[in-house]
Order: sequence, then structure tokens, then C-alpha cells
Amino acid sequence: MDNKLILVTNDDGVNAPGIKALIRMMRPMGHVIVAAPDKPQSGMAHSITVNIPLRYQKISEEENYEEYGISGTPVDCVKLAEKFLVPRKPDLLVSGINHGSNASINILYSGTMAAVLEGCMLDIPSIGFSFCDYSYHANFSCLDEWVTRIARIILENGLPRGVCLNVNIPETGGEPIRGIHITHQGEGRWEEEFDHRLDPRERDYFWIMGNFINYDGQPGSDLCALENNFISVMPVQYDMTAHYALDYLKKIFNNE
Repeated sequence: MDNKLILVTNDDGVNAPGIKALIRMMRPMGHVIVAAPDKPQSGMAHSITVNIPLRYQKISEEENYEEYGISGTPVDCVKLAEKFLVPRKPDLLVSGINHGSNASINILYSGTMAAVLEGCMLDIPSIGFSFCDYSYHANFSCLDEWVTRIARIILENGLPRGVCLNVNIPETGGEPIRGIHITHQGEGRWEEEFDHRLDPRERDYFWIMGNFINYDGQPGSDLCALENNFISVMPVQYDMTAHYALDYLKKIFNNE
């Protein structure tokens, strides 16, 4: 696989421990180009930068390796890399390793997965990796076997057009990971709270907080897999059409 071109990005920033671990895992597989935000961009979802210019800085370069920090969102990083930083279409895009879960509804807020979806729209086989440990100093070394296995499978076999992968890895508290489950999106949501404060000029400001509520008990969901110490591998598509609702809507609108 030494001729494979792999694009690496994330949303926690180019210096985050998670991306450093992912780079280490990808480098034996081929030519790695890193194009990641120059500062944390977590929770940016699929936003792009339109009101200020984008800039990139080459951080390092050596044989089969280049690293760039980009002054934008994860999606900006993928767009800019695809146009200016990679010599050809990558054989694989990997994003992460995210510090925390991107299972269930979290995918809609995730900059990690937005970069993956952008890669998918560019017809690049793309995978997002998230570790359900929010600690900055999480032990990513225990993930090597699983991350490299999943990446190699996709490098060798590809993905259907328009499909990418959302991979979430459980934090098991020292217990062994039990394997991989192919999953669907579990049902959950965030119950937000706002910490309301006043600044020294008596103006209101807020810190958003919240708790994730898991409504899912279904076997086969990403949440169920993670709760049982399995890695969740969920296929994702950027076509957001609710196909199952088309016939219903045609029926009720045709009755008007």
C-alpha cells in the first residue's frame, strides 16, 4: 500500500493528540498529507469560511509526509487540500481521531464528520474516527489495531459511491473491545442548559451546556454497540432525502 495517498484531517486542530495518533497509524500505509485546522474547530458541523480569507502554513515535510495547518473549518480544510495541496485525488480520507463520541445525533454537529461528508461528496472514500473518551490525554494507542484494520479494509475494497463511514470506538474502562458491529444511527438528543451570566458592563452572555439523552434500546444501533463495548461502523450518506416519506407526501399533496 506504499503508493496510496491518504488525506488526514480533524476538527480538534492540527496539534490535538487524536490527530497525532491517527497520523502515526496512517503513515505506514502510504503517502500521508495532513490538512487540518490550525486551532480547535469542534462543533462547526458543515460550516465554511466566506467572510475572511483562508490561509495555510506548511508545518513539516519529509519523505511521503506533508503537514499543513489551515485557518478555517474542517470542511474548508478538505476543500482547500483537494484543490491545492494534494497531487491527485486521495485514495482515502480519514478524519479524527475525535476526542469524544460522534454517535447518534452528534453527527449533525460534528466537524469531524463534516470533513468526511465533504470528502464523500468529492468521491474520496472517507472515514471518521471518534473515541468515546473526552479527555485530552486519552490513551489512543489502544486503538491502533482497530483503526488500521478498518482503514486497510476500505483502502482495499472501497465504498459505494455517496457513502462514507462514521466509526465510533467505545471507552471500555480497560475491558477489551469485543469487535465491530455494522450499525444504524441510534435515537438520542441533547437536552441543553444555558449558564446565564452578566459581564462587567451588565450585558448578558451565555455558556451552552447539556446532557445527552439516549432514547435508543434497539439492537443494531450505534448507541447499543458502544454500550456493549463494540466498535460502531455506520454507513452515512450526504443525500438527506427522506425517501420513505415520498409516497406519503405525494398522496397528501395530490389530495389538495
